[in-house]
Amino acid sequence: MSLMQTYSFSLPREPDLDDLADLAEQAFARLPEPFRIACGRVVFRVAEAADPATLRALGLSHPLQLAGLYRGASVRLEIANSGHLPPPEVWLYRAAIVQEWRSRGNVSLADMVSHVLVHEIGHHMGLSDADMARLEAEDEAAD
Repeated sequence: MSLMQTYSFSLPREPDLDDLADLAEQAFARLPEPFRIACGRVVFRVAEAADPATLRALGLSHPLQLAGLYRGASVRLEIANSGHLPPPEVWLYRAAIVQEWRSRGNVSLADMVSHVLVHEIGHHMGLSDADMARLEAEDEAAD
């Protein structure tokens, strides 16, 4: 038996939508329980990339410019509206997440998915990008 017959050599396969959905579920499960409870009825979605209409609405020209998107009212507005709004959605876009993960080269795919998921959930909680940047900076300084 030759060495090639004994061992299988293969490159890692490209992460697919199911892989990202699994990583997102795992990342969400690792969040503190009060944070998960506060998310309420948020729905998580995974797609290959944002659709052209979404990109245009955000002033973006290429799908790799958008790794995640929060759609819906903040949890504060949803509570004030007594649940008469459709459930908010957090979208994760595979192509952009994988591209950023590969270009960084210093984080795991699980960490990349977790970062995008937490960022988009932050929007659900009513936090701005500036609020989340401050929180991330504080967290990094504490490490």
